Amino acid sequence: MDYTQGGEKLKQDRAKKQMLWFGIISLCMTFAGLTSAYIVSMERRDWLHNYELPQAFVISTVVIVMSSVTVILAKNAIISGKRTIGTILLSITLLLGIAFIILQYDGIFNELTSQGYYVTGPSSSITITFLFLIAFLHVAHVIAGIIVLITMFVNHLRGKYTKDEYLGLSIGATFWHFVDILWIFLFVLIYITK
Repeated sequence: MDYTQGGEKLKQDRAKKQMLWFGIISLCMTFAGLTSAYIVSMERRDWLHNYELPQAFVISTVVIVMSSVTVILAKNAIISGKRTIGTILLSITLLLGIAFIILQYDGIFNELTSQGYYVTGPSSSITITFLFLIAFLHVAHVIAGIIVLITMFVNHLRGKYTKDEYLGLSIGATFWHFVDILWIFLFVLIYITK
């Protein structure tokens, strides 16, 4: 009977991992479509090339990369039984995620508007609208990632993760890394096509 329960648990764990990867693949397809629309739109005569990339985008890129490092360190600490260090590192990851969102908001609504570019209205442009859309959609996924981080944090505090049982921690960290890699891709796209 114990063997059957173990086999059932393996099936459930595999199904959870597959759901994560199906979700990631569908998000990749969504952003691939957005990327294609962005690249095609660059051929428009009204496409802007003279705006300054928000400094907040650069800083937020560093912040989200740092958060990916801290979530790796948190996962390793928790698995090896260093609960306090894991708690601190998960807290830092969460704070870095929130800082990323604040920086994205600042980049779109403060830095670009101070250059005279707006998302809507008579002084808007398709370029700035795309930047807003890219940042907004990515921030929506970062918010989902923050919810995942909070869930990981609560489960960690409840003692759900051990050296033998940490699937939720792994899935959450994988999603957070995906959000990180996605932003790096989007940032590089914006930077090289500016």
